Amino acid sequence: MNDKNRKIVEFIRDNWLSKDQSNLSFATSHGIDEKTVRLIKEDENYNISLKTILRICEAREIKLYDFFKLVNI
Repeated sequence: MNDKNRKIVEFIRDNWLSKDQSNLSFATSHGIDEKTVRLIKEDENYNISLKTILRICEAREIKLYDFFKLVNI
């Protein structure tokens, strides 16, 4: 289970968190807390919640099913 969580976090970090974009900007545009963005970027043991995944997917107008296909889970 941890490896699937890690794949999700790394996918969001590597593909959607732009290096030029501030944590606050991403958090605001995706309906999540800035602390959560920092955890996604920096914490190797962060366990992302389904609620956070749903908020990010909603902001990106992507269905949860399609997100998991992108992540290959």
